[in-house]
Amino acid sequence: MLLWREKIPDFWLPKIRSDLPSVLVDHAHLERKAATSALNLSKYNELFDQVSELNAIAIEELQHFELVLRLLRERGIKFDVPKRNPWIAGMMKEVRKGRREQVIDHLVVCALIEGRSCEKFQILATAIRDLDAGLADFYASLVESEGNHYATYLIMARHIDLAETERRLDFFLDLDAALIGIPNPHAMLH
Repeated sequence: MLLWREKIPDFWLPKIRSDLPSVLVDHAHLERKAATSALNLSKYNELFDQVSELNAIAIEELQHFELVLRLLRERGIKFDVPKRNPWIAGMMKEVRKGRREQVIDHLVVCALIEGRSCEKFQILATAIRDLDAGLADFYASLVESEGNHYATYLIMARHIDLAETERRLDFFLDLDAALIGIPNPHAMLH
């Protein structure tokens, strides 16, 4: 996995543990957005040969979305409107315009989102077991696929331009380090 430049802040887990219903709603929206992102990436000519791979990611993300929706229904949690995610918004704001630049940045940001998700799901698999063992198991079941998505997006970007991908990865890892420590008033995964 990535060598993050900043660890997940200490305030994150207590906030998550205090409001698992909000976390599940946020998670549902993240899975929906992840599916949409995978489909949107297929618009880039540079990824034409990877459209089937992107579709497979989108399908898997939609399956995860459905699993989270099922958890919401089973628990009587209303699927509410999404809240603005400052970490993701901050990352996406730095995606450059221009076909080649945009596709590389978009892939790198998607990789980092998946990488942070993988990391956080690993934490939740043990850190919420005392509160909700079923939900802890659910998060453990998602770790591998999040890690695979991270690797797939990064490989795609490197295939387009290795040197530029490494340069932009360096940039976005610095940005992640700056953004992750900003407190979020809501219980959200990112």
